Formats: sequence, structure tokens, C-alpha cells
Amino acid sequence: GALRFLIPTLIKHKSSTFLQMSNTNLLIVHWLAPVSTPHLRSMESFISAVEQVEQSNPTLTPLALVRALRRIAGHDDPLTVHYLGASNRHPVLSATLDQAILNASSFSFFDKAVHHIVTDQGEERGVVLAPDGTTVALAPLLLGIEAGLRQEGGASGVAAFGVFPLTLGRSLGLSFLSLQDFSADLRLGPGGCWDSVEQPRVFRLSRTPTLATDALINGGMDGAILGTALGNLSRAAPPPPPTRLSATLRGYYGYVLSEDRGLEELRGHASAKRRQSSRSLLEPLDPERQVMETLVMVWKLEKTEWIALDDGVEVSVKEGLKAFTHMYWDCPPIISRCQWGAEVIRGTHSPLSPPLPYLYIHHTYQPSTPCLSFPACSRDMRAMQRFHQDERGWKDIGYSFVVGSDGYVYEGRGWHNRGAHTRDRNTVGYGVAIIGNYISTLPSRYSMDLLRHRLVQCAVDGGRLAVNYTLLGHRQVVNTSCPGDAFYSEISTWDRFGK
Repeated sequence: GALRFLIPTLIKHKSSTFLQMSNTNLLIVHWLAPVSTPHLRSMESFISAVEQVEQSNPTLTPLALVRALRRIAGHDDPLTVHYLGASNRHPVLSATLDQAILNASSFSFFDKAVHHIVTDQGEERGVVLAPDGTTVALAPLLLGIEAGLRQEGGASGVAAFGVFPLTLGRSLGLSFLSLQDFSADLRLGPGGCWDSVEQPRVFRLSRTPTLATDALINGGMDGAILGTALGNLSRAAPPPPPTRLSATLRGYYGYVLSEDRGLEELRGHASAKRRQSSRSLLEPLDPERQVMETLVMVWKLEKTEWIALDDGVEVSVKEGLKAFTHMYWDCPPIISRCQWGAEVIRGTHSPLSPPLPYLYIHHTYQPSTPCLSFPACSRDMRAMQRFHQDERGWKDIGYSFVVGSDGYVYEGRGWHNRGAHTRDRNTVGYGVAIIGNYISTLPSRYSMDLLRHRLVQCAVDGGRLAVNYTLLGHRQVVNTSCPGDAFYSEISTWDRFGK
């Protein structure tokens, strides 16, 4: 529509938002940063770096620290200043804190970790690998936290002023407009692969990036969740003493699950629940209105020649948010093959022709114990793939998808490739297993709900599974005890179970 010629300006705005640094800090970086010493790009490395600064400055408040990190990152673009104010509002304190951060041995980590940039080679920087296996951009995470810490007044449970525009609104809106001629789902993402999940240093995207990559969206959701939670604490009467930033991050990303304390029993916020938590927080705010208002604010603050929003822009935002809702709120989080360390297929895949009419439910039997973390579930996936390839002579792991008890679905052969899960039925249905032996016990309620409600609905809405699909246990079509007596009894009560 009438705003097409503004797209280069919008992209320029995005670049300035995430790439600029002050000349002073840039010179300090080149002088102090040990370029020859690469730092691991993990969330734990970032939290440890934050902790080091906190320990050297016992009176440091979380707000002062996130503001200093914003200043060092150069995130004083007009939209951020509008909501958060200038990062150098207290020059004496700013200089003291900057020096403390610059003196930290981890400064070169801050320098490289907080800037978001995608190189011409498809490397996404300014992102870290979280303990749950997902990749998170630090810029929107920290902006959301700062917005929450600055919150004064307002109703409990309501997102702090500026949280949505700074965490998700800007990235989503600019991405929807910059790729108006593309289908809505291609205006978001993609994800990518780390060079190593044990020693992560380089993250490469799987295709040409949008202005709202998966990592930016993950960081935006996390920033909205933590920013709102911290804002609610600041409104308590009397307010509790401020929690250190490192403690807040470690509580959110570093939770530990056990067989007695699964995700369904976990109180408080956790990164594995970011999709549900962000939806419950942000959906009532009317995301379409929020994105449109954010775009208006961006254009005004950037002093771009004003042109009234036309129907084409509103349609683009509406379609984009529909795709966002499906991809990041309706669908469960899926750990890709490269993230869990899959070996290459031995041969070639045979394509499926979705939508498929059947869904076949399995348990893995071996591994027999539910996996409760990304490292454990990844090990189980690799073990099953080795067994299927080496012992059974299959080209790949047999299942279409596998559900862990860590809150994530793991990609097997995926939506588009024929599996080897249900003899003589692999062309007409997907095979999904939950890791564990469920002859006498049930999977966790959370993992069953992940399969029953979220993965299935995602498949139907995405055109992969027929609307009138039939759900069957493995034993109903093959001579086997799978998916275990207890689990089979459970799925017999689910929607669309077939006799």
C-alpha cells in the first residue's frame, strides 16, 4: 500500500535499534576485549558474568545494572528512550558503573552478547543458548526487565508501561511490514543451529532471517514475563528488597525438575512455560492494537514523513499476528534435530502427503525413564536414533515426534517425511511417542497435555493432520503392548480415539 516506500526506513530503524554503540564504548571494547578468547554463548555464561559485576558492587540495584548494560549496548534509540529514558541519566553513577563492568573479566562477553545482529553469512549474534535448549536474544529480554523494574503504580498483573512495544511489538510490527508480499508465516523466524550445544559459540540461521527471528521472539516473551513479574513486585506494599538480576535469571532459566516435581508442579515462571505464560499475559492486551500503536510511535519518533495507516497495513498486521499466534502460542515448542544432535539420515526421506488421517501414540519403553531436562532428552533421542539405525537398519529415528517430560517436543522425522513407527501405516499417519515406560504408570500430566492438546491442535490448524483424524494406540494396529497398559487406558478417553 501507501507505506511500501517506508520499508527501507523501517529496516534502517531496526538496524539502528540493535547495532549502534556509542563511539566511546566502541573504543573501549577494542582496547580491553581479548579478541583471541572466545566466550561461550550460553545463558549460564551470561548469568555468571552478571553475577561477577554484582559481587564486585554489593549495593548495585538490578535497575542500575540493566540500564548500564543498555548503555554499553547502545540501545538508546528513540523508542527505547521514550519508554525508559536515556541510559546515562545519572552521569556520575553511570561512569562508575560502566568502569566496574569494563573492569570485569567478562566484559568482552557483554560486548558481544547483548548486541543483536545477523551477519551476511547467516550467523545470528546477540543470542545465547538457554539450559532448556532454546535460543534467546538478550536485547528484548533486558529491555522488558528494565521496563518492569521502572514500573510505578498501576494494577497488579498488568504488563508494565512499554513492555509490549520493547519486547515484541517493535520486532513483530517491523517484520510484518518489511515482508508484506510474503506469506504471513514467512514473516517470522527462523530458528537455527548452534555449532555445539555443549560449547556454544556460533548460531547459524536455517534460512534468510526476518526482523523477528525465533531468538528475538523467545527473548521478547521472556522479557515480557519477567518484566511484568518484577513490576508487580515493585508495586507490593511494602515492596520487597530488590532481587539480584542474576538470581532472577537463574530462577527462570535454571529451574530443576524431578519425578516428584515436574513442570505441572513447578510454581512461578520458567522458560519451558514461556509460551503459555506470555499468552496469558499479552493476549488480553489486544496485540493487534498494541502492534499498530507501536508502529505509529516508531514512525513519529523517527521523524519519518507521516502517512496515514491504510487498510493494507492493518491487514498485514492482522495476518502476521494470526501466524504468530499459531506458531508461538498455539503450537508447542519443538526442539529441532540439529539441536538434539541428530545424525544425518542414511538414504533419502520419502515425502508425506498431508493432511494425514491418523495419529499413532507410542511409548518408547526404552529409554524407560522420563527425561526431565534438555541434556537428558537429547541423549535419549540420540540413543533411540542409534538403535533404530544400527540395530534395526532403518534410515533414521522412526518416530515423527517425541515428547519429553521437560516441556518440549523433539523433532524426529517431522511433519513432511514418512516415519517408521507403525508397520504398514507410516504413509497415512504420524507416530508420536512419549519418552518412558508406561505399562504401569502414566506420563506426566504436562507431557500428555503437550501431546493431546497442543501438538495435535497445531497439526490440525497447520493442515498436517486431518480435521476428522483418528487417534490410535500402537497396539491397535500392530501386535505389541505399546504404548503400555496405563497409557493406553488413558488415551482411550481422549478426543477422536478410534476403536
